Amino acid sequence: MRASATVVAEADGRGGTRLAVLRGESPLLLRRTGPRNAGGTTVHLVGGAAGPLRGDDLRLDIEVGPGAVLEMLSVAASLALPGRPGPPSRLTVTATVAAGGTLRWLPEPLIAAAGCDHIAVTRVDVADGGTLLWRDDLVCGRHDEPSGAVRADTTIRYAGATLYRHELAVGPGAPGWDGAAVLGGGRAVGTLVAAGSGLREPGVAGPNAAVMPLAGPVELATAVGADIREVRAALDPLCHRPAIAS
Repeated sequence: MRASATVVAEADGRGGTRLAVLRGESPLLLRRTGPRNAGGTTVHLVGGAAGPLRGDDLRLDIEVGPGAVLEMLSVAASLALPGRPGPPSRLTVTATVAAGGTLRWLPEPLIAAAGCDHIAVTRVDVADGGTLLWRDDLVCGRHDEPSGAVRADTTIRYAGATLYRHELAVGPGAPGWDGAAVLGGGRAVGTLVAAGSGLREPGVAGPNAAVMPLAGPVELATAVGADIREVRAALDPLCHRPAIAS
């Protein structure tokens, strides 16, 4: 299956945000939800079909214009599933944030079901003066099953400079992914990147979590846990602090 979705958020000239483009194809269905908040708008990603399945090629493009505030959520976790023999499933997410724009990407976790083979590619470009809060959580397998294969490749640029570049591979074909050098036996991992607005009070956010500044106006929070509840306990409070709220 090949599918794409696009959302373009623009300032409406009255202190609010309008969606100039909101278009999707199953399984990438987009729905505007909730009341406008502080001049912004919220869009939920709705899974219109099972997957991603092996062989699926999915793409989501996000554009936030000057003065616009967009929050992207999802109604449920994304479940990467095995399928017929073929290439890995792939989800490519690209996002651009203009000066004065704000994007909050806070979806539910990706679950790597046993037997899946999935690639997640993220490319985010934030202009000088833009604000970004980007969250990615990964659960390595459903309850009491081994992890499927997932490779997550993320690059975030700010004012033309690459400030965050990370690749994580788990499951079959990724030697040592569950060892001390990577997840240390954890079954869930989460990252939170704030660009253009800090997370406040850098330091330890939990027994298996930390908040740290990166080069430039960027901070990174990361957490590893035995399950997603431990990751959420560490990262969820950081998503709602006033310094990074929309």
